Amino acid sequence: MNALTEPAAAPGGARGSRPVRIGVLVAALLAACFAFQLNASMLSPALKNIEDSLGATSAEVGLTQTAFFTSAALFSLFLPRLGDLVGRRRVLAGMLALMVVGCVVAALAESVPMLFAGRVIQGVSGPTVPLCLIMLRNEVHEPKKYGTLLGVITAVNGGIAGVDSLAGGYLADHHGFQSVFWAMAGVAAIATLLVATLTPESKAAPFADSADSRMDWPGVTLLVISVGAALIALNEAGKLGNANWPLVAGLFVVTAIAFALFWRVEDRSSHPLVATRHLRQRSTWALLLTTVLTMTGVFAVMNGMIPAFAQDAQAGFGMSAEQSAWWTLTPYALAGLAMGPIAGRLAATYGYGRILRLGLIGSAVTVALMLFTLHADSRLLLLAASILIGVTYAGVGNIVLNGLGIVLSPKENPGFLPGLNAGAFNLGAGLSFAVLYAVQTAAEPADKASPAGYTAGMIAGVALIAAAFVTSFLIPKPVEAEATQ
Repeated sequence: MNALTEPAAAPGGARGSRPVRIGVLVAALLAACFAFQLNASMLSPALKNIEDSLGATSAEVGLTQTAFFTSAALFSLFLPRLGDLVGRRRVLAGMLALMVVGCVVAALAESVPMLFAGRVIQGVSGPTVPLCLIMLRNEVHEPKKYGTLLGVITAVNGGIAGVDSLAGGYLADHHGFQSVFWAMAGVAAIATLLVATLTPESKAAPFADSADSRMDWPGVTLLVISVGAALIALNEAGKLGNANWPLVAGLFVVTAIAFALFWRVEDRSSHPLVATRHLRQRSTWALLLTTVLTMTGVFAVMNGMIPAFAQDAQAGFGMSAEQSAWWTLTPYALAGLAMGPIAGRLAATYGYGRILRLGLIGSAVTVALMLFTLHADSRLLLLAASILIGVTYAGVGNIVLNGLGIVLSPKENPGFLPGLNAGAFNLGAGLSFAVLYAVQTAAEPADKASPAGYTAGMIAGVALIAAAFVTSFLIPKPVEAEATQ
């Protein structure tokens, strides 16, 4: 059989026995991941331009970023499960089409509220990567081959070889932030077409030949309310002295009540979104906790603070958006893209947990190294740190965490854990901007001539990554996904 062809999925798949060309499938899935990644990172070099163009504050623009990741987190909770029931290709293509709509709304934005609305619509695409990985696993069953291809697809999640950040910086500098969104819309439209025409349809085995494919919408509603209230509360708490603390307390009460009701509904449902026995397992809560802590510790550092420091004329290097991308986001993305396939294969060969912990140690050490960069006035040190965090986080940590969401998910509900884990990624990304920026703001000197604020934010990041390292020991070993040596 051709190396790029796999036999049809095991009985229960939603299609016939026609072989699938893995190269074609991977190309279509990569296009979908490219489109999502542009939404997540292409805007980073353009944030300053948005502030100036809309007359907004850094906090207001940061809130639109948080809105995107919050929306992505909420939609990630249930769309992979919906894909199990009604067809993954159908759901993925629909998500990408809505991404196009969100990009157009944001491109036409003349105010922060309209930009906010566009980013929320773009957030529907939140579970793009896990859906792609589930579709890939449905076709590729050999551990090492799947690990390698998993690394190829997931590596895009750390940046598209730097093209996204470079293009974002160039477009923002020369044509304004609106052009960034128009570029996103074009790529998303192409990805929608490729996914709709080049990928096979598939469902979870229990539902492939069954009319009983009901979605647990009561459970979905309660879980979204619970997680959404928690996210809003945490974002409000991130304002520190300016926070509305009674509102924060009230939202946490809503979170607790909604989750208690969710648990009760799931226990009684004949077709639960998430069986409560799965929520009690370490394969679920330990992985989700590790993902949230990792993302909160890393994401805003590399996608916010470091590019901002590079552009800061007082405390940093005073670069343009395009220059900062060349020195930070581009080498970060290139390193992650190169390391991703290697990390996926290493995880399948030597153990997902072992490789994850190596990545977390490297990430913590590298963010600590960035603290010296802030005071050394050395562009070469900034470049080296960007490459190292690309290898350790984008190329290892991010790859393995995504992979664990797939390989630890129960066979009868394959979309459950990847969906929750995608929500954890997006939750962590949103929290990262809220928490680390709050720490930065609290420590920032009045004249903003010192990098003290950046330093405090990065120290908080190191502490969070260290906590993720500790919780990673609680994640069970995915025996079936690791090759026997």
